[in-house]
Amino acid sequence: MTSELLEVHGNVLITSISGKVPLIKAVKKAVRKCHKKGKVIGGDCSDNIVGRYFVDGFWLMPPIEQLNIESLINYCKQNNIKAIIPTRDGELPFFAANANILKENGISIMISSYATVQRCLDKLLFFGVLNDFNYPVIPTVANIDELACESYVAKERYGAGSQNIALDYSKQDAIKHASLLESPIFQPFIEGREVSVDLYIGKDGVCKGVVARTRQLVVNGESQITRTIRDEKIETMCVKIAEQLEIYGHAVFQVLIDNQDNYHIIECNNRFGGASSLGLTAGLDSFYWFLLESNGYSIGPELFIRSTEEKTQVRYAEDLIF
Repeated sequence: MTSELLEVHGNVLITSISGKVPLIKAVKKAVRKCHKKGKVIGGDCSDNIVGRYFVDGFWLMPPIEQLNIESLINYCKQNNIKAIIPTRDGELPFFAANANILKENGISIMISSYATVQRCLDKLLFFGVLNDFNYPVIPTVANIDELACESYVAKERYGAGSQNIALDYSKQDAIKHASLLESPIFQPFIEGREVSVDLYIGKDGVCKGVVARTRQLVVNGESQITRTIRDEKIETMCVKIAEQLEIYGHAVFQVLIDNQDNYHIIECNNRFGGASSLGLTAGLDSFYWFLLESNGYSIGPELFIRSTEEKTQVRYAEDLIF
């Protein structure tokens, strides 16, 4: 299968690479498993970034608002790019909306449908959908008066939940903070520990693997020390939700477990997360599976071999001198 794939697949484009070095290395590893000569091209709208020093080729892309689908297709054809991996929330709608035309041109993309992407990016819509499905999703409202609680969370309705978030605020302070946001939403503040659940949903709509992890140390919204855990209940719940939402590819759920061991689903990021590379070391081979599926291969349950030992990830700064 590997030798056949190397003649078919071509190169891979990762967009919005910024400083996502662990992600780049993970994609490189997956590509090399398919094709030793396959290249990983990194794209970003800035050329003054760390990630460009870790890819095999770099494309200074226009901002997503200015990106033309025809120019993207032309670039992919000129550089033998057969697969695209988006990595930033803000670009997901563009790629989801153009997934079919990319496919028609022989370019696969690790992205869910446009409707699914919108359900995950819009936290108010996400709450409504999961509430209708009768899952324990944390209450989310645009009007703070609809909540009755002692402490509040105020954050942006769209995109990554950790951006400009206010935690454990009084109602008055939450309203004040919301005035600084573009599209504020409110949630009750709940004490507890947060669990991230990485999973991969195949083209057949079935989950191929799932790994849960906890944050041991968070700095500026990013996990610096993370450890995998086993929690069959929370994993099963997230798998069911992902399949019902019709997610495709890699996704990350954020779930809060309160002091009474009740679950509160916070959000779903329909892409590879900042600390998701830990899941790869535990057996969740998302990028490799995506490349296989892109070439028509089926992913069976035997490909997911969950590590028998729990893994700890420590993220730290490192120098590259050349």
